[in-house]
Amino acid sequence: MLHKLLSGDLPRSRILTALLLVILLGLLLAPFLFSGARPLNTAATICVYIVLVASYDLLLGYTGIVSFAHTMFYGIGAYGIGLALARVDEPTWGVMVTGLVLALLLALALALVVGLFALRVRAIFYAMITLAVASSFAVLASQLSDLTGGEDGVTFSVPELLSPSYLLFENEVFGRYVDGKVITYYLVFAGSVLLFLFLLRLVNSPFGRVLQAIRENEFRAEALGYRTMVYRIWANCLAALVAALAGALMALWLRYVGPKTSLGFEVMTDILLIVVIGGMGTMYGAVIGATLFILAQNYLKELMAHGSTALEGVPLLAAALHPDRWLLWLGVLFILSIYFFPIGIVGKLRVRAWLARRKMVSPVS
Repeated sequence: MLHKLLSGDLPRSRILTALLLVILLGLLLAPFLFSGARPLNTAATICVYIVLVASYDLLLGYTGIVSFAHTMFYGIGAYGIGLALARVDEPTWGVMVTGLVLALLLALALALVVGLFALRVRAIFYAMITLAVASSFAVLASQLSDLTGGEDGVTFSVPELLSPSYLLFENEVFGRYVDGKVITYYLVFAGSVLLFLFLLRLVNSPFGRVLQAIRENEFRAEALGYRTMVYRIWANCLAALVAALAGALMALWLRYVGPKTSLGFEVMTDILLIVVIGGMGTMYGAVIGATLFILAQNYLKELMAHGSTALEGVPLLAAALHPDRWLLWLGVLFILSIYFFPIGIVGKLRVRAWLARRKMVSPVS
């Protein structure tokens, strides 16, 4: 059953399996394990970023396409939900679904156009074209303030079931009221799990094998009879749709959408960092990378503050661990992860597990 659910792509490492189980259980039980809004917001962000990074890895890790337009599709999904709910007096599920469908259609159309015209060029030229398109879209979202709210963005209401004032049960469950915020979290969690399993199935299907062949040697794949341009365009469209759905989930969680949170280039750099940390060409890399990166982004500053206070007697170390320098230490951690895990954390763990198994089955001389 598990083998079928994971599309035959098992972790193949005991350490990786343990890490994935801890992350899954942590995200599943987050509302009841932690109190306060910050841990729940961190868990929801991890869920969304796992899907967002995995969809980008479909392009970069599995197809070999370097794109800087992924945040554009992410933002389209977020704006689709946000603008639809912000323009009505009474938010309903029908309005939300309508906004999501329109956003998916727009994302699909743009992905198809970008794919048809830009994928005919190679390497850095395609990356520059996607960067220009994404930048133009971000500027457009900022300029059309009457529609998008400009730089301030748009806040909106959600259906009653997802409202914080809604209570599913009168009594607490495991020490917490199951309100609309918790229901929204589990909607985000369930949506992220389904999208991740879809991507896992996709990359382990015959379609995914062709994408990997294109990544390794496009000319040889074309010589075998595969229409590589069609496969690349399909990969671009599918990745765009999943990114748009991830953006919709994030907007639904935040009940806010703006150019900085949805279309900013910082989001794109975060995606690239997570892909490299977790490991390109593996969906599980998105899980490990997103979890570590989002946790560091949210709690590294706080940990450094405690460390700086504890080392007040050593002025040099206390100054080095000052919370204002958290970005510096985040960069140091990234450099160390690249040094010790050049093929990503998941890639390193799988190679170690493979070498251990090979050593166990090798004949004794």
